[in-house]
Amino acid sequence: MRRWGWLLVLAVGVALFEAVRRVLLVTQNPNLVPSLILLGAAVAPAAFVAFVLGRRLDYSIGAGPIALVAFLGGVVGVVAAGLLEFDALRSLGTLPMLGVALIEESAKLVAPLVVLLLTARRGHPADGLLVGVASGAGFAALETMGYGFVVLVRSGGDLGAVDDVLLLRGVLSPAAHMAWTGLTAAALWYAARRRTGRALLVFVLAVALHTTWDSIGGFVAYGVLAVLSLGLLTGFAHRLPHRAPGTVGGGAGFRA
Repeated sequence: MRRWGWLLVLAVGVALFEAVRRVLLVTQNPNLVPSLILLGAAVAPAAFVAFVLGRRLDYSIGAGPIALVAFLGGVVGVVAAGLLEFDALRSLGTLPMLGVALIEESAKLVAPLVVLLLTARRGHPADGLLVGVASGAGFAALETMGYGFVVLVRSGGDLGAVDDVLLLRGVLSPAAHMAWTGLTAAALWYAARRRTGRALLVFVLAVALHTTWDSIGGFVAYGVLAVLSLGLLTGFAHRLPHRAPGTVGGGAGFRA
């Protein structure tokens, strides 16, 4: 069930989104708009976190703490990034894409770094990847909600335009914010145990991928970057310790 739980999360989430959308179209009740945007922004990130959680990696952290990391990581990341980008805009006038990427990739690491400090001695290397993906998921969902709201206002209430934004950003979020923060956080956990400086190189790589993503356009370019980002995340995951077949989890966090 844990291995395939992401399909249940995805199916239930899509069904709830479609139910809200249909009722909204029939009733034209604006009170349903926040629910539509929330579901549209959160379903894909939540499903990807469940997918990563279901892999046979040697985690010592469970679903409850990961949900908390996603919530706090998203809120802290969005607030920190928004404040820093606002200050930079006031002082510089314009904010280069490199600056945006550097600020956002740093802000998404606040929650993972707190977890790392609290669990440095007993945590498992795979925890970093899971915590990073969760923090990136929270950030991606909240950012998508913001974009969806802005499009709704600017389009004069065009739900079709909102659906397009939610679909595009939702589908791409695992290959963007979630993959980049997952890579960096996994490198931080690895560096904490092996005492290497490779985490900085991985962070630079994440910033470079983020900058490139923001600087280009088109589905082909996004597709290439998505494959590259997810490929790097998958490759890193394969190098991490795995659980033996038939075991449920690596620590108390997995016990019911």
